[in-house]
Amino acid sequence: MNKLMIILLLCGTVFGQQTKRKLVWEENFDGETLNEKVWNIEIGDGCPNCGWGNNERQLYTDQNHRIEKGNLIITAKKDGDKYTSTRINTKSKKEFQYGRLEARAKLPLGHGLWPAFWMLGSNFKEVGWPKCGEIDILEYIGRDPHMVFTTLHTQDSHGNSINTKKTAISNIEEGFHLYAIEWTTDKIDFFVDKDLVYTFQPTVKNEDTWPFNKPFYFLVNMAIGGNFGGPAVDDSVFPQEFIVDYIKVYQ
Repeated sequence: MNKLMIILLLCGTVFGQQTKRKLVWEENFDGETLNEKVWNIEIGDGCPNCGWGNNERQLYTDQNHRIEKGNLIITAKKDGDKYTSTRINTKSKKEFQYGRLEARAKLPLGHGLWPAFWMLGSNFKEVGWPKCGEIDILEYIGRDPHMVFTTLHTQDSHGNSINTKKTAISNIEEGFHLYAIEWTTDKIDFFVDKDLVYTFQPTVKNEDTWPFNKPFYFLVNMAIGGNFGGPAVDDSVFPQEFIVDYIKVYQ
């Protein structure tokens, strides 16, 4: 091996060490129930906002999820005229700032379903939404098949989804897929499996355009109907399952 090859090898090793991330937290859902030291279960329909502010139909309960074979399974159900589902979060328990954050999940099928893996700023209660910032790592709506939505909400956009990307993936409903962001002080890259699908990198960064300079917490839920899920719901599809294999954070 000549001197040039040795130098290049050493440089590559050094640079690799600089960019290599370490797994700092993982949720493999390997217990019998949700870990209460990590997760909060949200109960109710969100009134007086009615449907968590999006005119959704479901009632969130503590009975619509289970842990089975290392998976979190959220089940959307229809009983009479009542729809039920689950919404959980890690607020004040597991909050992260920067790194690679990812989930491996399998989508439910059906018109009106709206599963999501997303994040809110830890100061949500203090400053409200959208000033706290929101990172939608995965959103899928049954009325628009074969599409994945990745979105940022900020005060600058008045909460509207102008910082967003809709990506067509023909096999997204088949099996499990990986949904991830790589988040730095400068930008947020969104990935589905190995593919980069969207980059958010505003030129001007202030509290209204870039609230992504503080810890955020995770949310996992499956909504039904609503402004985004759509007014029409196909009742024949219930029950449906949104399955999460794991969530991991690398920094």
